[in-house]
Amino acid sequence: MSNANNHPEEVYSALKQTDPAVKDLEYDKYATLASEDSLARAKAALEANGFTVYVKNTREEARDFLKTFIPPGKSINNGHSTTLEEIGFIEYLKGETGWDNVHAKILAETDFVKNMELRRTIGATVDYYLSGASAVTEDGSIVGVDMSGTRVGGWIVSSNLVIVTGTNKIVKDIPEAHQRVEKYAFELESARVRIAYGIPSSTIANQAIISKVSNSRVTVVFIKDVLGY
Repeated sequence: MSNANNHPEEVYSALKQTDPAVKDLEYDKYATLASEDSLARAKAALEANGFTVYVKNTREEARDFLKTFIPPGKSINNGHSTTLEEIGFIEYLKGETGWDNVHAKILAETDFVKNMELRRTIGATVDYYLSGASAVTEDGSIVGVDMSGTRVGGWIVSSNLVIVTGTNKIVKDIPEAHQRVEKYAFELESARVRIAYGIPSSTIANQAIISKVSNSRVTVVFIKDVLGY
């Protein structure tokens, strides 16, 4: 089975070349790997706040880790994540995984209203919910943003949340996380939805910040690669 990204036109490097609205974004600031010191600070702070943290060197390592980390038979879902696309995990989900792939059931529903209801109900209450992050702070918080609420909804109510993110998402603190969202991620996501959905722009409508975990519910998988927005 191929582990290729199904939507290479939606990664930041492609959008930078094809969408004039994003050509002047601060790529050097937001599409650069975090230093080892910055990664170490973020990892230590997240662990002190109750998160479980893994660091993988490559996208292949991260993908292979996810294949064995989630136990067979568990129900899983994912919000849209360019990062999960880029590491080949979304393509992997299309085959026989041994999991109850709730996302496939949602995609099979063609009625828009029913589809959105499934995303908000069974889609958010799975055993394992996978997502990318909009930002991760060096003092131990994870920030997520979306337009419809179906992505960050799963952050809050799923039994286990797995955040998979490139270290380019690491910022100093929450104010810098908001800057990253507003000045960079939002613009690239707007470019993506112009391709994916034919609408003019995304919207910063729903935001979630997780700063403390008391029950080991949230796992963060850092990848030493520039991924997502």
